[in-house]
Amino acid sequence: MKHILFTLFVFKTLLIASFGGTITDKTTSIPIENAIISDSAISVNSDKGGKFSINSNEKALFIKAYGYRPYKLEQISNAAPIKLEPITVKALYLTFWGANINSKTMKNTLDIIDKTEINAIVVDIKNEYGSTSYRTSSDKANGYGAANNRTIKDIKSFISLMKSKNIYTIARVVTFKDELQAINNLDYAIRNKNNELSRDSDKMAWIDPFDKRSHEYTVSIAEDAANAGFDEINFDYIRFPAKTELKLAKESTEENRVKAIEDFLILAKNRLRKYGTFISVSIYGNACWQEDDTGIGQKIESLAKHADYIAPMLYPSGFVSGSFGVKYPADYPYITIYRSIKNIEGKIDPKRVRPWLQSFKDYAHSKRYYKKFEIREQIKAADDVKTSGWMMWSPSSKYDITCFTKDNEQHPLTLGSKL
Repeated sequence: MKHILFTLFVFKTLLIASFGGTITDKTTSIPIENAIISDSAISVNSDKGGKFSINSNEKALFIKAYGYRPYKLEQISNAAPIKLEPITVKALYLTFWGANINSKTMKNTLDIIDKTEINAIVVDIKNEYGSTSYRTSSDKANGYGAANNRTIKDIKSFISLMKSKNIYTIARVVTFKDELQAINNLDYAIRNKNNELSRDSDKMAWIDPFDKRSHEYTVSIAEDAANAGFDEINFDYIRFPAKTELKLAKESTEENRVKAIEDFLILAKNRLRKYGTFISVSIYGNACWQEDDTGIGQKIESLAKHADYIAPMLYPSGFVSGSFGVKYPADYPYITIYRSIKNIEGKIDPKRVRPWLQSFKDYAHSKRYYKKFEIREQIKAADDVKTSGWMMWSPSSKYDITCFTKDNEQHPLTLGSKL
């Protein structure tokens, strides 16, 4: 028996081959350092010369590098350099209903992509209610009725259309805010001090981030989206509710909260590795200015250990009066974006930051309408601080095509942004 086991071990070992190569920028041919090369089990990084070596017995490898499109290496060899295509992601958010290929919203979005700098979309794959935009392979989600109102009837055709237009696709997956999962799993839904189902201002229930069943459920849906061909998974509401006196599975200390969010991302990273899909996390904009987790488990340093990109929601309307030394931050969109990202340069490289920008009327201060000037100011700030791009949020997914065409107009607020 020992001899048989030894033989099997040797046979299995012989199947594992060592592959190496050099990864370069497709445009400049410059070697890419710290590219991530993965199979389903392990990941390695390229060195300063873009070189890597990995031991694998799998038929395909996946390559990721910040600021580049993901790459699948199906013909594994040690021959020609691997060339990655650089991309600065410029994305528009599509609502759950707008993602329908036949919708007016989708048609308008594709027209904007055809005629402007926009090259990416963010699509709700699992929204705040817990509904999925297509029928995933999650039996639990389907059993809860998550796909009953799906807007994408054929996900393969949807992805195929996006790929045919070279559109970078981001699947937005709402994580711990999930009405459907909560009401179907009361044993790990979050309760208030009266032992009632806790609901937020949107009347939505949440699931407990301390409970690993909540991790498994959402990651399985994210994995299905990765398998469908999305370039990136964006986890939103990847936090604890911003409320106190909640009943949770563990004591709600900062250490415990931060670890719970990290545990979720570790599971996601391990499960999504074999698809070569980027992982991004959406966070509160004020996290760029806080040293603690603000009571919700989000700290840039901890998130950056496991996610590829950090996506702070830097909506100027979300900052209180007096922020950045101005009365109404919404009147100074450039300052909000530029200073916030500059403030976290010591925690994460700006090329791993892709902020959410505001494309809606100011609701908090001067009630300013966000039109071309305000939107271009935000985009210019993201460009100036050298982020990996940006994602534009409109809750209705209504976008003015003129906002995404460059021109040579002056930017008076930009000139005064050094205040």
